[in-house]
Amino acid sequence: MTFRITGLSAAPFRPLFGLPENELAARGVHRYIADQKYGFPDRIELRDAELGEAVLLLNHTHQPADSPYRSSHAIFILEGATSTFDRVNEVPEPMRRRTLSLRAFDRRHHVVDADLVDGRDAEGAIERLLARPNVDYLHAHYAKFGCYAARIERA
Repeated sequence: MTFRITGLSAAPFRPLFGLPENELAARGVHRYIADQKYGFPDRIELRDAELGEAVLLLNHTHQPADSPYRSSHAIFILEGATSTFDRVNEVPEPMRRRTLSLRAFDRRHHVVDADLVDGRDAEGAIERLLARPNVDYLHAHYAKFGCYAARIERA
């Protein structure tokens, strides 16, 4: 089975890029400068920020559906990111190096299955969950902090 992983579109975040600290703070957004190699996973390009790159920490509604599973959480966005990750059968490096919580949603946007998996072994769990006929899509979360990582669907 083939699967497709997509990051977030940069479009809704562009108005935040380059804003002064006080304007970001008024929106509940915080700017950080990456000071460690793997501590700031971007949700647009699905890569870890390089040392010295600016990231924005903000609350994002990753499950906007009108269901009991509607949800939001903190995520990092690489300031200035332009290119949304959108690949078939390719697990991006930040997801590879972390433990993932995979949540399988049906057409009603209800969770019908879930799994915890080492990112190095993600393909098997992704394929198993997407093989269920009642699963429409998956959300991947970084299990340690619970942050949304990416959307996964059948390709």
